[in-house]
Amino acid sequence: MLIQGLPPQSLTMTALRNALSPEELEEQSQNGRPEEGRWSMDQQLLAGITDALRDLQYITVVANSDGKGRKPKRPEPMRRPGVGAAVPKKRESLTDAHADFLFNMINPGGAA
Repeated sequence: MLIQGLPPQSLTMTALRNALSPEELEEQSQNGRPEEGRWSMDQQLLAGITDALRDLQYITVVANSDGKGRKPKRPEPMRRPGVGAAVPKKRESLTDAHADFLFNMINPGGAA
């Protein structure tokens, strides 16, 4: 009970979080309840603002580039206590059937 009362930024709580396995972190991220998190509401709001600002910066750079250079990586959200790093999702390839379907949606009655 005493340890649970420690602030989340304490050395003890940080050591406990860092000792979790990737599986335990994944379980916490899936079953976690952010509204019951160890961050204060101010800290949660500040993390949200930081994420939004990083996204806006990324969008501004991509929108104002000429497309010839290297495209910057999309920013990752700020890590929250008890939540592991985001695992990038693998994108599926566009099949010919899907390409034809999209073409017909964009160009109704057009030649395929």
